[in-house]
Amino acid sequence: MNRIQSMREQLAALNPSFVEIIDESDKHAGHAGSRDGGGHYLLQIISKEFAGKATLARHRMIYLALGELMKREIHALNIQANTPNEL
Repeated sequence: MNRIQSMREQLAALNPSFVEIIDESDKHAGHAGSRDGGGHYLLQIISKEFAGKATLARHRMIYLALGELMKREIHALNIQANTPNEL
């Protein structure tokens, strides 16, 4: 299974109505994290679970959902996390 599919499966725990994951690793070639095998990703996610939560709390929810992937597979994650009402 590829990384993006693994990420999607893990993020399903947040009941998202929309998830887009873009691999931006090619923009970071030669960067220390890239050399170690971790990817750079842009994540756009919409979930009702983020309602009433500050940005930092939303990011923590995402990191928790991604679990072990954050330690090995993902070096950098650019997050855009919103509720359906924030569009």
